[in-house]
Amino acid sequence: MNVTSPNINATVEERMQALIEQLSAYIEQFHGGKVELIHFDGKTVVVRLGGACLGCPLSPNTLHGWVEGTIRQFFPEIEKVQSVD
Repeated sequence: MNVTSPNINATVEERMQALIEQLSAYIEQFHGGKVELIHFDGKTVVVRLGGACLGCPLSPNTLHGWVEGTIRQFFPEIEKVQSVD
């Protein structure tokens, strides 16, 4: 599924998963990191950063800049994006 032209029958959770998968593919290709959706309740998104993001001092920038910024573009109702180990 492509988040930029979503299936009209897809649930919000399915669209969020598709967006996270696209973000992860981009991060993996260009930086060697990855992002995985752990939990989504409609207001909060919990992800896990992995790969080259583990221990990287710039991982907060990846989380809040790329991941959170992109999520908020497509899902402005999201109140919080956080990561877990």
